[in-house]
Amino acid sequence: MGIELKLNNVRASFLVLGGPEDYQGNKQFRWSATALVAADSPQKKAIEEALKATAKAKWEKKWESIYENIIVDPKACCFIDGKRKDYDGYAGHFALTAHRPQDKGRPIVLDTTMEPIYMPDNSVYAGKAGRVYSCCYVNMKIEFWAQDNKNGKGLRATLQVVQRFKDGDAFGGGSAPTASDFEEIAEGADADDLG
Repeated sequence: MGIELKLNNVRASFLVLGGPEDYQGNKQFRWSATALVAADSPQKKAIEEALKATAKAKWEKKWESIYENIIVDPKACCFIDGKRKDYDGYAGHFALTAHRPQDKGRPIVLDTTMEPIYMPDNSVYAGKAGRVYSCCYVNMKIEFWAQDNKNGKGLRATLQVVQRFKDGDAFGGGSAPTASDFEEIAEGADADDLG
């Protein structure tokens, strides 16, 4: 068992919460989510403490030097300074990326009402489409673990639960998508009818 942590009211990025995606075409399907944590947030400190505790539990007496090497390597650590990425919304934040392999079962994805958004077959429950999307705010529960295998040493996070918290402006300053400017079209309508 790793160290579990719940993050509250964090901006979501790069969400893969419907069907799992094939990671780099290697047939290792997984769900993913990235939480943007403000650099001056108490949650940043909590993540750092959890990562240190994870490293200490895995590498014991050697943990500090191993931790120091991992924490500065974006390929080895699930938590990186947003300034390392040239993405909208990342400045002034740290990015925590968590994955969940398909063989562990889908992550729980909840609405604000605690109702699930996705069915076990990865389809969306009626009325729940668009409730969780990249750039909205979420609560997220993750579990940290230490990697030490043929692929090297690392500190990783497994995605457990994502809960919608509130809407957020799209990255780049736009607003969340809505269908309010559209109306129902009669089946078989001619192009002239739409003019």
